[in-house]
Amino acid sequence: MNKEEELIRKKSPVNIRNKKASFEYFFVETYTAGIVLTGTEIKSIRNGKASLVDTYCYIINGELWVKGMSVSPYFYGSYNNHEMKRERKLLLKRKEIQRLHSATKQTGYTIVPLLVFIDQNGRAKMDIALCKGKKEFDKRQTLKEKEDRREMDRAFKRF
Repeated sequence: MNKEEELIRKKSPVNIRNKKASFEYFFVETYTAGIVLTGTEIKSIRNGKASLVDTYCYIINGELWVKGMSVSPYFYGSYNNHEMKRERKLLLKRKEIQRLHSATKQTGYTIVPLLVFIDQNGRAKMDIALCKGKKEFDKRQTLKEKEDRREMDRAFKRF
């Protein structure tokens, strides 16, 4: 990810994160994918009414899908409103999908959504990562490092 892409993510009015992912997994590779949405879904996402809790991605017939992503129904939507938890297709290049598919055949690897944001053209994008699951001692180490950083920040603020 270059500086321009990072700037786009920071300037985006919508940043819906999967906070638990960094605690549960090591990130091997990250990708940015487009999301196929209906009209009321994109309006809800622009209002920040989405959640990535307990979501994961899988590949069927050469297509990448996200399951478990919750997008609240649009308040002003009528009978055309969308389902809250439906499977949504992600758009990636064929070679990237093939690379992810071969990697997920190995044990311990999975594809996890990290972030949903709006790009400069107004389209919803999702950052996904090829992840390897952490063991219990890795999670304890992550918590310890986080606590140490917090303690160092407190010490520097005093001086």
